[in-house]
Amino acid sequence: MTTDLIDRVLSIAPGSHLDQLRRHREVARDNIEKAYVALFEPVNTTEVSSLERFAIARFVTGLHGPLVLGTHYAKALDSAADRSDIVAAITAETAAGKTTGPYGTYPEGPLSSENKVGLIYTVSLENRSVLGEKLSAALEHAHLLVFRPRDASKAALDALLAAGWSTAGIVTISQLVAFLSFQVRIVEGLSALAAHPAANNLNDRLPEAASATA
Repeated sequence: MTTDLIDRVLSIAPGSHLDQLRRHREVARDNIEKAYVALFEPVNTTEVSSLERFAIARFVTGLHGPLVLGTHYAKALDSAADRSDIVAAITAETAAGKTTGPYGTYPEGPLSSENKVGLIYTVSLENRSVLGEKLSAALEHAHLLVFRPRDASKAALDALLAAGWSTAGIVTISQLVAFLSFQVRIVEGLSALAAHPAANNLNDRLPEAASATA
């Protein structure tokens, strides 16, 4: 069985059209997998636990929508969590957080005309009691980064610190959200190409992946 996550979730067979397309950018392919391992199989999980990583991943991929990635991270969360109420709470919050974006408010200036009102997501009181203040704050910050990055601010970071996250933990959360958003785009693009295998001329349009560390 392949050790590459994207190959597994998309059932990409060796020698297939998608396999050949991915290997056209071998370095990018390897870096995507290395980033996944660094973020989800790190040597040290002191600042962000495995449960917290997979909970954030289930939430973010659920917000974006690809079912194959959402299913993968749902199973990973189920394995990492020893309480079904945590899994249920993350599932409920993912549904509650779904919306369309981006939206938010730019600093006053030439871009202010593009300001757009949207959902200001907060974890429900019921699920907050299950997930705890720390993980709840992480979900709220992840939602901000996904849908309204223009609202990112010192106050948003201070909210994470107040909830108990360390500076290193906040950096890791941000890396997770950025990587997951990139991973979603790769899976969506490959899925579209799988539906149109004749589109071999799109090989050079796949974005390069940068390595990530936790």
